[in-house]
Amino acid sequence: MSPPSPGRIPVTKTPKVYVGGAFVRSESARTFKVSDATGAFFANIPQCTRKDLRNAVEAAAKAGPGWARRSPYNRAQILYRLAEMLEARSGELVTSLVRFGAREADAARGMAVGVDRLIHYAGWADKYEQLLGSVNPVASAHFNFTVTEPMGVVGVIAPDSPPLLGLLSMLAPVIASGNTVVALASEKVPYPAILLGEMLATSDLPGGVVNILTGFRRELVPTFATHAHLRAVYAAAGADERKALRLGAAASVKRVRFADWSGKEWFSDSAQGLGPIRDFVELKTTWHPIGS
Repeated sequence: MSPPSPGRIPVTKTPKVYVGGAFVRSESARTFKVSDATGAFFANIPQCTRKDLRNAVEAAAKAGPGWARRSPYNRAQILYRLAEMLEARSGELVTSLVRFGAREADAARGMAVGVDRLIHYAGWADKYEQLLGSVNPVASAHFNFTVTEPMGVVGVIAPDSPPLLGLLSMLAPVIASGNTVVALASEKVPYPAILLGEMLATSDLPGGVVNILTGFRRELVPTFATHAHLRAVYAAAGADERKALRLGAAASVKRVRFADWSGKEWFSDSAQGLGPIRDFVELKTTWHPIGS
């Protein structure tokens, strides 16, 4: 094969968001420019709208029942397989983080922690029920027990930093318990999330379980807060955004939780565990009569 011509113009990539198992542009065809750490133009990223968010919620709602019916063991297998895929392509993800200003050592460490975090929640997928569910003593002739159920569609608003580790840390516990996700990627560094979407598309995760949008937080956060079919929101947010999310969520009666980690805390064990799983399940109590 002959080498490429020195004057050849390379074919540049057209980034797209991942919704319903497909790669789509914004429904408005809007984009915003993203530059690398040197200030050079990198790509036009889809600027998603409220309509894109609504479309993503529909896709997540459609995928929800099938994902919730999967056995916890099967969900654990799928999360583990996703961790394998990220491990295999970690070099590409590290390069994308470095291109946008991360130190190579920090990017490599964050990628390793992200893979380990997926493994962590894969391990929890078939174990959290034993800790959150219970058999309850009652003063009547009934067998009373409590089990967990996924909430449904959860909105995830990722931090700007760390853009990939933060997103993975918030996605994993939500889907491990059978929920589906509509996620808003980092506004400042969205490209690693786009690469993650490409990996999700070739993983065992069913289309629609995770949907990744890019765009401006000021446009999309209010819709995350008020959308009636989002049953919960998990957000890395500042004070003003927290206020808007709480007020909007009160009108639509949804659960709101905040990722309170910052900086190096995202890399620590405190940013994982049973807590984020418990925040996005509901408890169902059943009374079963016994005796005569």
